[in-house]
Amino acid sequence: MLTLLAGFGTGIALIPAIGAQNAFVLRQGLRREHPVAVASFCSAADLVLIAAAIAGVGALVTRVPGLLEVIRVVGVVYLLVYAAFALQRAVRPGSLHASGRGGSLLTVLGTAAALTLLNPHLYLDVLMLGSIANAHQGDGRWLFGAGVITASVTWFFSVSLGASRLAGMFARPTAWRVLDVTVAAVMVALAVSLAVGTS
Repeated sequence: MLTLLAGFGTGIALIPAIGAQNAFVLRQGLRREHPVAVASFCSAADLVLIAAAIAGVGALVTRVPGLLEVIRVVGVVYLLVYAAFALQRAVRPGSLHASGRGGSLLTVLGTAAALTLLNPHLYLDVLMLGSIANAHQGDGRWLFGAGVITASVTWFFSVSLGASRLAGMFARPTAWRVLDVTVAAVMVALAVSLAVGTS
């Protein structure tokens, strides 16, 4: 259960960062234009990419002795750097706006695919999540991955279907400041947990 919660905490800390994808998900929710389809696509993309990363890193770890410890150290550094960036964003918070034009289901999903799959930061995050997951013993890596996917589904559907309530809040920089400070705290806690081997 702790591993599942660690995965959820890591996912919910990474996914909400301000970006084009989240702005698009929010906009579609506000306009009530295919919000379920958009949330489903984004969640499914995370599922496929994270599962592939966990399996790929897991296969590599079994072939290279000592790689797991290297991954653990890199994971700790990554989490701390991400926490530092979150604190930097908290100092100069942005806002999330929902302007723009809508379109057909095909157009909307095409845009969602482009914003999701053409984002280089996504692949860095996914690969690191796969590495962090494989720091857990046995089936723990898949429990961690399940936690991340649960966070993804929770975030995208909450934003998409609850856009009318969230839009006003996340249009204010203060809300992002609070979120980013929370994200930084979660990432530091996860880094400490990973470093001492109790995550």
